[in-house]
Amino acid sequence: MAKNRTSAGLPTRQQILDFIASSNTPAGKREIAKAFGLSAQDKILLKALLKDMTDEGLIDVAPGRAFHKMGGLPKVTVLRITDADGDTTWAVPERWEAEHVPAPRLRVREMRGKRSALGVGDRILARTEEAGNGWIAHPMKTLARGEELMLGVLHEEGGKLWLQGVEKKERRSWPVSDAGGAEPGDLVLAEKAGRPPRITARVVERLGDPFAPRSFSLIAIHRHGIPNVFSEELLEEAERVARQPLGEGREDLRHLPIVAIDPADARDHDDAVWATPDDDPANEGGWKAIVAIADVSFYVRPGSELDREARKRGNSVYFPDRVVPMLPEVLSADVCSLKEDVDRAALACHLQVTKSGTLKSWRFTRAVVRLAANIAYEDAQAAIDGDLDNPLTETALRPLWDCWHALNAARDKREPLDLDLPERRIVLDEKGRILSVAPRERLDAHKLIEDYMIAANVAAAKALEAKKTPVMYRIHEPPAREKLTALKEYLKTFDIEFALGQVIRPATFNRILDRVGEEEFRPQVMEQVLRTQTQAYYGPENVGHFGLALGSYAHFTSPIRRYADLVVHRALVDAYRLGPGGLTAEEAGSMDRIGESISQLERRAMEAERETIDRYVAAYLAAHVGEVMEARITGVQNFGFFATVDGVGGDGLVAARDLGAEYFHFDEAGKRLVGEHSGEEFTLGQRIELRLVEANPVSGALRFELPDGKGSAGGPQRTGRPGKGAPKRVIHRRGRPGNIRHNGRKR
Repeated sequence: MAKNRTSAGLPTRQQILDFIASSNTPAGKREIAKAFGLSAQDKILLKALLKDMTDEGLIDVAPGRAFHKMGGLPKVTVLRITDADGDTTWAVPERWEAEHVPAPRLRVREMRGKRSALGVGDRILARTEEAGNGWIAHPMKTLARGEELMLGVLHEEGGKLWLQGVEKKERRSWPVSDAGGAEPGDLVLAEKAGRPPRITARVVERLGDPFAPRSFSLIAIHRHGIPNVFSEELLEEAERVARQPLGEGREDLRHLPIVAIDPADARDHDDAVWATPDDDPANEGGWKAIVAIADVSFYVRPGSELDREARKRGNSVYFPDRVVPMLPEVLSADVCSLKEDVDRAALACHLQVTKSGTLKSWRFTRAVVRLAANIAYEDAQAAIDGDLDNPLTETALRPLWDCWHALNAARDKREPLDLDLPERRIVLDEKGRILSVAPRERLDAHKLIEDYMIAANVAAAKALEAKKTPVMYRIHEPPAREKLTALKEYLKTFDIEFALGQVIRPATFNRILDRVGEEEFRPQVMEQVLRTQTQAYYGPENVGHFGLALGSYAHFTSPIRRYADLVVHRALVDAYRLGPGGLTAEEAGSMDRIGESISQLERRAMEAERETIDRYVAAYLAAHVGEVMEARITGVQNFGFFATVDGVGGDGLVAARDLGAEYFHFDEAGKRLVGEHSGEEFTLGQRIELRLVEANPVSGALRFELPDGKGSAGGPQRTGRPGKGAPKRVIHRRGRPGNIRHNGRKR
């Protein structure tokens, strides 16, 4: 806790809260440090204290790193007008990310005696003021009207057209004043029109059939505002830079059998690898390895239109039916993609790996490579297992595997967090129709590439630190005490002790899973450990990567699809004086802001990808509505529980009101609902039979009920403490935070 780290000069929590509340300007870390006259050492402690206050729910962070009281508002922020009736105008924050606090409504104070010139949907920059139990907004500037559009499906009722939103929580339909040529059943984008109480929807774009193949990702793209079209000017720039020669002075690596190992359907190939026994007597028994990464920084220069667009996108977004790339395809799928038998520009990380798997040395060069092959994971694994003939098995694959065994042993010794939760894979046919939904197979070939990527990422961070060059770190902080306390209470229900006073390391959680062993409830404990972890993010101040048990870590290996990696490439080019495209002074001074932006864009992409998977799963299950199926409970709340279909995924709700006449108590620590009289339980991870009563592909929502329609789970239920009695497991749809296991390579 921060109170154990404070010094005499550090303000208390209450003093910080008072300062934030009284400040007339946005209060960031710099302003707080200046107000209390903190020394350089105190500023380091202040950052930790502010992090603790954020984790404790005392304050929140607004865009731009300004702090405000949790449940409150930044001093200056962007608002969107929701009601404007001529006398009183109301607005809400354009962005509101507090999970458990509803967004406040602000009364907009305009010039007295003047009718409001603001209409529903208008955006303003405003100074906010807390007054009594409410908030007042003082407009500073009217902003360009944002893309505040509603995404929904048209339906006809009572002879009128209505718009139903696509979000799971959307329950209201809007009357349509202008269909714009769209018809009932169409997926559309619409804007609000009119004034309360007569707000209507006006269709601005018809998107087509929401149930058609490849529509589900389109819904996510529009709902999250993901840019998916490149301008003609930008495409012309991409074509122009793609034609430039590779440049002078590159190290020639074309004689080496370097290979790329990727998914079978991969279109962009960021990375390729090579290894051989080391002939250096000082590294006897070790290996030399090269991780060659597409030299995107050579083509995408700071300040260019390509750079501005890439920063705006932050990353590529991967859906089952399409990829929304960070860079135009002439770069992402062609000139920057490392392909077999063609010369490509690369940034090469040269590694010396000891026989124990540690990194002895590293260096970075700009190189030209000509890959010996692009190999699918399954084919590489089959070749090394002797199930498939490949001419590169002995010359390229076998040395890679031998070196990897050492890297993997070093990883095991480091004991990173090991949460091997299954990922779902949506298989589509050539027309985009769903063939299957199944867990993704995990091979040694996947782990091999991950460990080479992790080694290169560590080398990149340490190399930049040695050169005293700014680093865009991939940061994964240790869990907050509040989450550890919740985990302790949860584990207690399984008679598993967890001491809060110990030093928390990734291995701490691995030991918990070792104690659980192969019990049926192991996956649900694994899921709870996952929920205890913090969200990984990007930033220039290093606090290590907790999940990987690494002190210095940066993303270097995927510049085609992640802007963070492009920033690291530029820093290396500048530090090693490798030619044009290096980090600029402007970028070096904006690392905080860039890191915050790309972290937010990463979260947007993850949410869009997850929602799209849910829609595909709902579409897959729509043919099974009315059937009773095996499920597991994935979440328990006081209003009911969520369950997922075994082996398929997709969370659906069973409302408490549908559990029969009996009253069910909510045991928060035990994550269970308990019948007041019968003692019947519905517990996190419990295997249960449920009837699917609704599967909505447009929203991704599922709804279940008990097979007999009343408070029985369709089979014998245990009573007493969780962890004793009935077998329980849980399989979740959620991914890993901060690339804990798949860190080197998200896909």
